Amino acid sequence: MIEARDTGSRKTPRRGRGRDFWPDDDKPGRRLPSPKLLYAAAAALVAVVVAVVAVMALTGGGTEGGAAPKEVLPTAYTPDYNGEGFRQIAERSADGRAITEGEAFSAKSLKSGGYTFALAASDLKSDCKAATWGARLQGDLAKFGCNQVARAAYVSADKKHVGHFIVINLVGVEGVKQILRDLDPRTKAGWPTLLKAPGVPATGAGFSAAYAKTYGHYAVLTLVERAGGQQPGSLNEMIDVSLVIENAADFLYGRLDLASSGKPGP
Repeated sequence: MIEARDTGSRKTPRRGRGRDFWPDDDKPGRRLPSPKLLYAAAAALVAVVVAVVAVMALTGGGTEGGAAPKEVLPTAYTPDYNGEGFRQIAERSADGRAITEGEAFSAKSLKSGGYTFALAASDLKSDCKAATWGARLQGDLAKFGCNQVARAAYVSADKKHVGHFIVINLVGVEGVKQILRDLDPRTKAGWPTLLKAPGVPATGAGFSAAYAKTYGHYAVLTLVERAGGQQPGSLNEMIDVSLVIENAADFLYGRLDLASSGKPGP
């Protein structure tokens, strides 16, 4: 597995968020990495770069045309199992109201760090099997009480990047952690089926990077690529784009606030 991190991403303010997939302290659960982790990331970076080059040499860096595979696995994957800031909604019992389309897809436009994305496609399903592929993943989704999968596709204003945003509603945080393990492409357990964004090639023909995070009893995923799967200039580019797409998850902080105040919402 290629881990989709890079310690050299440029410093661009993003409503207070950090530059790597290490959250900062402006919202609950957003933390800075320890020096030990930074040193480990720096040591691993050379291996990551070599692996990316090898993958791109084998895949050709994407295609100009043709159909993308229906069962897409990311080239690079980075999970974050720490949901410390979301302990108030670690279990669905504290946040039982179903996600609505108005919440999940309220971000029609996402802007940050010089990137602008528009919502191009969206889907909210209560049938988790219908929104995913892979028998093992689907089995674990059923085991851990999946009752909703929200999927959205965003396209950049210049149509050079595509970002997929996915929220999986599970009964508890332990289920989220298992699903994040299943999503590791090395397991080939399955993945959510990605939506086709109009006007750009379907995702999956080349290089893509995915990031999975624990938001209490929700698994939040972003998968990003250059349109058509073309090779990115660096992993920094993928991190920058994914951070923009992750802003679509801000509605979950509203749910956290309601649970923390003892008001589960309407």
